Amino acid sequence: MADSHGKHVKHGLVEDEGPLARTALRFTAFTEKWLPDAFGFVLVGTFVVLVFGLVTGEPLLKRPDNPAATKGYGLIDAWGLGFWSLITFTLQMAMIIIGGYAVATSGPVARLITRLARIPKSPRTAVAFVAAVAMLASYLNWAFSLIFAAILAREVARNVPKADYRALGAMAFLGLGTVWAQGLSGSAALQVASASSSPAPVQEVIRAGGHASGLIPLSDTIFTWQAIVATLFVYCVGVGMAWFVAPGEDNSRTAEHLGIELKPLIGRGSAYNGQRDNGEARRPGDWLEHSPLFSLLVVALGAVYLVRYFEGKSFFNALDLNTVNLILFLLAMLLHWRPWRMARAVRDGAPAAAGVLLQFPLYGGIFGMIAYTGVSARLAGWLVQASNQFFFPPLVAIYSCILGVFVPSGGSKWVIEAPYVLQAANELKVDAGWMVVVYDLGEASANLLQPFWMLPTLAILGLKARDIMGYTFTMFLACFPAALIAVTLLAPHVTG
Repeated sequence: MADSHGKHVKHGLVEDEGPLARTALRFTAFTEKWLPDAFGFVLVGTFVVLVFGLVTGEPLLKRPDNPAATKGYGLIDAWGLGFWSLITFTLQMAMIIIGGYAVATSGPVARLITRLARIPKSPRTAVAFVAAVAMLASYLNWAFSLIFAAILAREVARNVPKADYRALGAMAFLGLGTVWAQGLSGSAALQVASASSSPAPVQEVIRAGGHASGLIPLSDTIFTWQAIVATLFVYCVGVGMAWFVAPGEDNSRTAEHLGIELKPLIGRGSAYNGQRDNGEARRPGDWLEHSPLFSLLVVALGAVYLVRYFEGKSFFNALDLNTVNLILFLLAMLLHWRPWRMARAVRDGAPAAAGVLLQFPLYGGIFGMIAYTGVSARLAGWLVQASNQFFFPPLVAIYSCILGVFVPSGGSKWVIEAPYVLQAANELKVDAGWMVVVYDLGEASANLLQPFWMLPTLAILGLKARDIMGYTFTMFLACFPAALIAVTLLAPHVTG
């Protein structure tokens, strides 16, 4: 029989594909039919956590005797308490999306993306190439990679028009499901290395484990040779899987098939060249919009502040979301050069943040039902009872992945888990720095199973979560086991 695009299929699978590509196509066909959009996912997830809390003994309505307490709430009160708990983080994420978009669509970066997009020549190499670049970019900075890789995927699809657009979209997101937390912007590693970011209870547990300062430097977490080897292993597995899951030229669902118009990134017809700078300034206001003078003054102002901010501090320990946002903002101002170009880039990038603004409060409610009740501690208790020194690292990775599906925020989730995970590590004589690495690898894998972090990428690509989650799930089936193998085999070589 033939499908709607005239391709020969057998039992729902394309006949002339390899087993991994057929698996990805089968999962994608399932998710396209049955999976709701990202907003539907968080709506369902809210009640999954609510029912789980009820089944495990949490009350629906209860308030603690001490109103200032953050534990002991009923599930409904915990949901309400958590609903706006991510409001600062929501604005930070919206700004990081818009700032990353503004940087990625500036002239110099757009030209870089255009050059990179010309490298792959076939549909399969295009998918593997986007996966490799996306993971590398996420290792450097996860927020920028979401935008950079998405725009790269669009441009690659324009240059290799027969590449499967859904697979390209999934690979553009792959870094957030694999190596980002092991990189230079990994939340947990940066938190435990900084006294200002790591809560006092976490520092006490770390101190009890043998780190007198109550902190764990990056040299004991993401920069250990074991962590680097584990990251490289997952990276290689990810690139290899991307090659094998990509449909061949004859079986791809292209951007054209999906009704998505791909305008060039630069040059004639570009989506980002809607206005020309002809140098004319008929009014003082026109002159101000076209002159780079005040843009450069703002950049200089910010540069002086950043120099003073980082003075005497470790760069990576001092780096937080606010600082990253400021750097992106200043860099975008500099790269766009003229104020009207910067204003246009922000206006064009704002729709990519719409999903974050809508869904993050609901994820905050899920966070509240886990963090402000006994659900999280109960899960951890089950984990510790079922583990020993050898199995503890992979079990933590599995637990972190499962919880990450419902609380998809590496930094916030680490604050919940760190006290009892590190306390259990102390009791089982497992190195605390290695547990941060294990947590990061497990937590990142959860992003391949739910659409929380996919929203900016999907908005730029013009796709829905169900379009790419068949591919991300297939990647999860390889990348997560690779992470488990790495943390298990390398653990004996870690010294506390």
